[in-house]
Amino acid sequence: QVQLVESGGGLVQVGGSLRLSCQASGGTSQIRAMGWYRQAPGKEREFVASFSWSADFPYYVDFARERFDLSRDVAKNSVTLQMNGLIPEDTAVYFCNAKVGDNRIDYWGQGTQVIVSS
Repeated sequence: QVQLVESGGGLVQVGGSLRLSCQASGGTSQIRAMGWYRQAPGKEREFVASFSWSADFPYYVDFARERFDLSRDVAKNSVTLQMNGLIPEDTAVYFCNAKVGDNRIDYWGQGTQVIVSS
């Protein structure tokens, strides 16, 4: 079983930056990709960014492409999401995600809160 532990959320003013980190443990040899999703109050969980272990570059949803940067450390089974130019619409609980095994089963972290205040 893969366990994911997130860190780095918090309260930030508009235009500020935050860095979210996610560390995987247990069964990590089966990880195929890691990334982030988010869920704002009253909304469904949505994809933010991911990095396949076999890819050279991460993949972003449109709203994240210009302001967020996802990096990975395959050896350490971790990913880091650097978020810049934050806006109130970025307020959400951010969840780390891992795709595990050939069937790419989803594993989730417990979530970390990001609040962007104006």
